[in-house]
Amino acid sequence: MRRKIALGEGETGRVACAPAMAFRGLDTISGEVLNTAALGERVGWLTGLVESMAAGVIGGHWSRSELILLSSGIAPSGERLPSNAWMALRTLGWTATVPEGLYAPDRVRRVAEEQAGRVLRSAQWRAELVDAVLTTWPAGADPMKRTEEEWAALRDTCPQGAAVPASVFRSCTRQVLRFETAHRRLPADLCELEAAPGGGRQVVLAAADKQLATLVRCEDDPARYAVLTVRLPVRPDPRTRADWRPVRIRFRLPPTIDATAALHAPTLRLRGGRLRLDIAHTTAVPATRRSGHSRAVAFDYGLNTLLTGGTLTPTGGIQPGVLTDGQPVFLRMNGVLAKADRLRILAEQLWAKAAHLETLLDGQRALGRCLDPATAAKLALLRTEHARVSKRRQHLNMQIAKAAARFMVDHARATGASVIYLEDLRDMEARGKGRTLNTRLSGSVRGQIVADVRHQAARHGIAVVIVPARGTSKYCPRCLTAFRHHTAPDSTRPGWKWATCPHPDCGYSADRDVAAWQRIGARGLQHQHLTVLDRTTGTYLIRRTVQELDQPVRHPKPTHPGPSELGPRSVFADRTKAGPMRSSPVPRQRRRVPAPPGTPASTGPGGKRPAGRPPQSPTHRTRRRGGRQAPHTMSTPNRHTPRGARLGAGFHLHTHATPLKQRPRRDPRLFSHRGEHPPPRRKT
Repeated sequence: MRRKIALGEGETGRVACAPAMAFRGLDTISGEVLNTAALGERVGWLTGLVESMAAGVIGGHWSRSELILLSSGIAPSGERLPSNAWMALRTLGWTATVPEGLYAPDRVRRVAEEQAGRVLRSAQWRAELVDAVLTTWPAGADPMKRTEEEWAALRDTCPQGAAVPASVFRSCTRQVLRFETAHRRLPADLCELEAAPGGGRQVVLAAADKQLATLVRCEDDPARYAVLTVRLPVRPDPRTRADWRPVRIRFRLPPTIDATAALHAPTLRLRGGRLRLDIAHTTAVPATRRSGHSRAVAFDYGLNTLLTGGTLTPTGGIQPGVLTDGQPVFLRMNGVLAKADRLRILAEQLWAKAAHLETLLDGQRALGRCLDPATAAKLALLRTEHARVSKRRQHLNMQIAKAAARFMVDHARATGASVIYLEDLRDMEARGKGRTLNTRLSGSVRGQIVADVRHQAARHGIAVVIVPARGTSKYCPRCLTAFRHHTAPDSTRPGWKWATCPHPDCGYSADRDVAAWQRIGARGLQHQHLTVLDRTTGTYLIRRTVQELDQPVRHPKPTHPGPSELGPRSVFADRTKAGPMRSSPVPRQRRRVPAPPGTPASTGPGGKRPAGRPPQSPTHRTRRRGGRQAPHTMSTPNRHTPRGARLGAGFHLHTHATPLKQRPRRDPRLFSHRGEHPPPRRKT
């Protein structure tokens, strides 16, 4: 089932996963056609059996010493442990046991051991983190308020502690504090702090061979369909080998899987009684580069405006500078973020009501009374509704992350950039900014956006680099002078939205996010030789910066053609009537007081009206703007005004994005596997 693909020069293999749904199967021995419910039932029996065996292995070896032994890679006999988790467990003698009275093929045991080995190996990182927190636990002081020396000691104690976000250490500290409050002592290690986890309620067929499962493309339509043949139990308690029958499942491949992609063994899950297959596949894509980038795009996260970014180019030389056209692009999702905020408030209300009813029922249990059936039914209803709202929030956050990633990748492709620079906000914690603002900042999907943009950018050979965020919004990008922040360009009241440079020779004034993305891109381009690859996450990082390398961002003045070079329909021709024209007087020459009215003795007409438009009230507006779509924390001149059919429908009705300057070129490989041709590009 594991295949290799041919790679050309400058290409690399990209492993991705795409979900697919299966709705029916065929029992190859009895010829019975299994509908969605029957197929889900058989897969559920297999999942339950694998979960019980994996949980037995994890619970039997959930100790700190055995986690260290497995992660060391060396068996007690001195033999090197294999990379496959199930082979490593069998080398150590940690085998899965089939429940008494049941029969399961050896390949099913192998799958359970693979899942258990992955869980135990992943727990080692958390165990080292807890050990570092417990070793450097401050005696007699608040562990949430560590000093600089205590933070340095904590990072030195933890392996690769310099790359661990501070928010992770704080979360681990809170977990230890809860244990200390409940037991009046500190835990010994992770295995005492946390209970043994389960196997994940899944079936990882990557650990099996063709005796248990095979995956091939359908002969009739290999680009669209595939066939999975897997042995499933015919009863919840299989007793003999005859109780395991091969089932042929034909399903549609997701459109993101290319025809030339190599398919790997899927992972089986149950979602709402339906069978879901996570199809892993490998495709050939252009290789990304750590450094040597000649053009980049950078983006800054915002609260009301989700993304603000632009294009930057290095100048070259011993100490290169950075040029930018000064034309930012924006992605505003005020309406979508407002809906996410409303769903959050609704979920909090449902959770509070459910917690109140749970307290009432606990009081009845403590007094030995019978539970009120109406209260229990209402509690079950509230929990069901809370689960539905949580699912809607999760789906909406996924759509926000995908749209943001697509926005960044499309702009990078349109400008010919080979790298996308983003700021590192893993250490960001919303504190001291008010209840509403803290919740909005904590509920953002920055991590999911980074994951999605890495996935989409890798398809086109675009690198995604995370740069340090400290100071990106504090200093002026043109002269590196500390900004003065206030609420709006027409207000001097202290705030955080607008930034003005106090240097007399600079005077740069811009939105805080507009200035931040320039500093992010300049920091990435000027420190691209310090880019490293994080082996745990596969992300490019710039972990440290050199102050001497920071150079101001230059904005070259645009050169506009003369009047003779402008055509009758040139885009440079300004046809607006907002300013004075030759046929009308300038504002200074307008008469402020009208002429006196005519009298009977005058020979001419009465008084004439003053030149220009009649004066209007500054508060008068011919078009009233609608109300705001999102909870704002400050005054801003840009308001979100959706206008129905002009903006689309549904999700995109409340999404405003800066259009691309030029349409990115389409990759012909994306259409070759469907037997289609790229659509013709319209002439503009």
